[in-house]
Amino acid sequence: MADKEKILIVEDEFIVGNDLKMILVKGGYDVCGIAASVEQARLLISQQKPDWVLLDIILKTPTSGIELAKELQQLRIPFLYISANTNQQTLEAAKATQPYGFLVKPFRERDLFVMLDIARYRYGAETGIIREERQPAAAATVLDPNIIGSSNSMKKAQEQAGIVAPTNTSVLLLGESGTGKERFAQAIHKNSHRKNKPFITVNCAALPVSLLESELFGHERGAFTGAVQKRAGKFEQAHGGTLFLDEIGELPLEAQVKLLRTLQEKEIEKLGGGPLIKVDVRVIAATNRNLEKEVAEGRFRLDLYYRLNVFPIALPPLREHKEDITPLTLHFLKKFSTNAGRKMTGISDAALQTLLQHDWPGNIRELEHVIERHFILAEGEQINTINIPVAQLPVLAAEEKLETMEEMERAHILKVLKACNGRVSGSMGAAAILRISAQTLYSKMKKLGIKTTYK
Repeated sequence: MADKEKILIVEDEFIVGNDLKMILVKGGYDVCGIAASVEQARLLISQQKPDWVLLDIILKTPTSGIELAKELQQLRIPFLYISANTNQQTLEAAKATQPYGFLVKPFRERDLFVMLDIARYRYGAETGIIREERQPAAAATVLDPNIIGSSNSMKKAQEQAGIVAPTNTSVLLLGESGTGKERFAQAIHKNSHRKNKPFITVNCAALPVSLLESELFGHERGAFTGAVQKRAGKFEQAHGGTLFLDEIGELPLEAQVKLLRTLQEKEIEKLGGGPLIKVDVRVIAATNRNLEKEVAEGRFRLDLYYRLNVFPIALPPLREHKEDITPLTLHFLKKFSTNAGRKMTGISDAALQTLLQHDWPGNIRELEHVIERHFILAEGEQINTINIPVAQLPVLAAEEKLETMEEMERAHILKVLKACNGRVSGSMGAAAILRISAQTLYSKMKKLGIKTTYK
């Protein structure tokens, strides 16, 4: 770095604090002090004016690191947490102070520097420093003509995507199923300098655990039964381009460990051994889960969450931007008319009013399916009426026997499938009612032994 940034370490364990200091000094940072308490930290902050603070949450003093973090917020001094404690209560309290990163003890030197780089990027993006690195024409161009929506929430999402697209940073797309996360991922790729390189998609929920590692990292011949030849994984296939990890929240913990290592080291090792392979891949991840809750409940690694959550973009559910229903409807009608070679002038006011009154649990994907079905059924050049039947699920009878979570999930999926006459996808399908993607539902059905006939 051109100018040495001053870092204050707040850590009450001398050995840990001293080790941190040596690592940072070796990495080119200026450590302006080590404080063992909040009181010492306050004094050093007033004297040294640090650029960053590395802050332990749990201190052997009456005042915790979280209390100091609130003061740092007021002083506008960016900080990162360092802690071994990741329970839900601590995580929620820490999140409320808006840290720029969270490093889990124990950690390696590389982990520390990666987290600092991420934190500096996020801070630069928020303060406007990072905007200087954008391509001059990025703000003036349309992100993607197929992303329809002029509501404030959609404008904000598109603006954020336009800012991050020309960079190499990771992006985390958040939103319910059907909100357009894959469309945004493709648009970010097309507006990046990687646009002429591969865009590879992996649905983390659709792959069995046994095949995930092979799918992501590839395998050598003979690595497992059936591996008759060497195969390149998705990371290798995406070299130079973008890897879209859809439904990242479904990734098993074992695979999360290897994914984190790959993101940090920028290299992969195929199943069955072989040399390490360097990969240059930009990762865009998406999820409809609350990853912070998954972290708190031990199903998602905190360090991986912060590694992916460098630049989060939240996509709103359709019920929160209903003003976009009309332009979306007209867009889909034009698309279907062009594809079918059939003239369709529009939709009646009454039919449009029906669309506006629906809550759209399946979001934009459900709207597209509804318009497609009515386009096919329309007898003239206009859709005059819209019928959106709602599946009525049978009332559950009281159970004498207590069921496991797996049994309850299986029973619920079966009931929804029965109510949908076995249909999985589409606006009238079970996936839309359950508010998950069809691929996720197929994966769950396979895991739970549910046949496509839902018997």
